Amino acid sequence: MRALAMQQMAAGHDVRILTATLGASTRAGVEVIDGISISRITARIPGDLPIHPRTRHNVVKALREHPVDIVHVHVGVVSPFAWGAIRAAHELSIPILITVHGIWGPLAAPGYRLSEMVAKWSKWGVQVSAVSDIAASHIAAALPGLQEVLVLPNGIDPANWKLPARNHDAATLNLVTVMRLAPRKRALPLLKIIQAAQERIGATPHLLLRLVGDGPERSRAESFVRQHGLGGIVSFTGRLDHGGIREVFAMSDVYVQPSVKESFGIAALEARSAGLPVIARSQTGTTQFIHDRREGLLAATDSGMADAIATLATDRALLAQLTEHNRLNEPEQSWPQVLIRVDEAYARTLHLD
Repeated sequence: MRALAMQQMAAGHDVRILTATLGASTRAGVEVIDGISISRITARIPGDLPIHPRTRHNVVKALREHPVDIVHVHVGVVSPFAWGAIRAAHELSIPILITVHGIWGPLAAPGYRLSEMVAKWSKWGVQVSAVSDIAASHIAAALPGLQEVLVLPNGIDPANWKLPARNHDAATLNLVTVMRLAPRKRALPLLKIIQAAQERIGATPHLLLRLVGDGPERSRAESFVRQHGLGGIVSFTGRLDHGGIREVFAMSDVYVQPSVKESFGIAALEARSAGLPVIARSQTGTTQFIHDRREGLLAATDSGMADAIATLATDRALLAQLTEHNRLNEPEQSWPQVLIRVDEAYARTLHLD
């Protein structure tokens, strides 16, 4: 959201953000960050969840105070504030573009079909989009009567991640992943994948995985590493800022993404922009920018991911080929290209019947 808003401001748009999240210094009200006006519509909810019991009322008030041409709503799998904002914008007859940042699985899809039946929001002239082809296909399947679901990928400035070429150590394959250590991101299955890959390879080359991130699964993951004697293979860096992640990328040969519910995978795109081949599951939105044997390797199963790691550990010609491709070719999801697609989506939304 921040990156998109900053890019749009630089392009000459007047951007305001409405959110139910707390600020670092402002709990509620309006603050300006990076030149962007942010209205924090918050309530005192246990756990400081981004929920407000009077979302529609407060968003209507904010939109009346500062009229806009279009409302661009960003939603995840569960986004009560976003859905309240959609009702508010509809009440004021403001064109609405929705971008879904998630994959509607078997649990989410029935809920959104119910939303469709009750609120009839898809009949309001709302334009729906998703961040990848796979995410869009799930929405189309959940709401078969919906008009075309557009694809608006997340954007990136590849220059922020570009790194100098590095020499690969034939005796070691350095792996990296960046994730929130939560069940959905599948840190524990990743550790099992790494263990299986090393068993396939044998003693050499030796695998080293740097796991960047933190979260509720960290203690379980660390316990698994200890119990299975993976201390010489896996290290936990904790959460790192942009500079810290770049430093780890500079020491790495391959990025690994184990999630099967990834609607896009911005960290994988950052790694790809840094020149790292990416190993990921073939059922995810990461396939929007990772193609098998071009920017990385795709696998249908965890066993296939272990095979892919073993392949790049032993086939150094393929590793060099994938690395060189990623270093020399910027991804299509650079901000100039993404902004064109967003502006086209706005134009389409503004002209809906």
